[in-house]
Amino acid sequence: MRSVLLFFIFVPFAEMLLLFEVAGKVGGLSTLMLVVLTAVIGVQILKQQGISTLLRANQRLRSGELPAGEIVEGMLLAGAGAMLLTPGFLTDSIGFALLLGPLRQRIAAKVIHSGAIKAFGRDKPTGFSYWSRPSNTDKPGFDNIYEGEYVKEDLDTLSQDTDSSKSPKIKSNKNNKI
Repeated sequence: MRSVLLFFIFVPFAEMLLLFEVAGKVGGLSTLMLVVLTAVIGVQILKQQGISTLLRANQRLRSGELPAGEIVEGMLLAGAGAMLLTPGFLTDSIGFALLLGPLRQRIAAKVIHSGAIKAFGRDKPTGFSYWSRPSNTDKPGFDNIYEGEYVKEDLDTLSQDTDSSKSPKIKSNKNNKI
């Protein structure tokens, strides 16, 4: 908690000193234009990286895998966006560093393997349970899906009636695939 407080005190102080130094060298208006330019360029790169990460996450979901790396990368991209929109060169540098794909993926892998982020599911208190159907159900070999109804009647009723019309009935609708 103390480190977070020091971060929020130190970073704005360092940003102001750096902005004043740059403004003294190139002028106030040029410094302002540089800060706005880095924010605009950063947001454009952020948009591209975000869409790329979203598409990779969607692809992993379709293959039945949990996109843990992509989720952490998305959080890192959100942090990069916040850094890029914060005026200053120090935060812009951190934001641009987080936009670099290989560095962001390496950080995401370290966060996942460190156990800093845990997901909880209904089935297991220490893990995450995920279920998905395969996306290749339209290929040959996956056509054995049956839709139907099953009615189970009381066993006493069945033992009294020997008539086969009173046995459990299964209605199959093989032609009505979902």
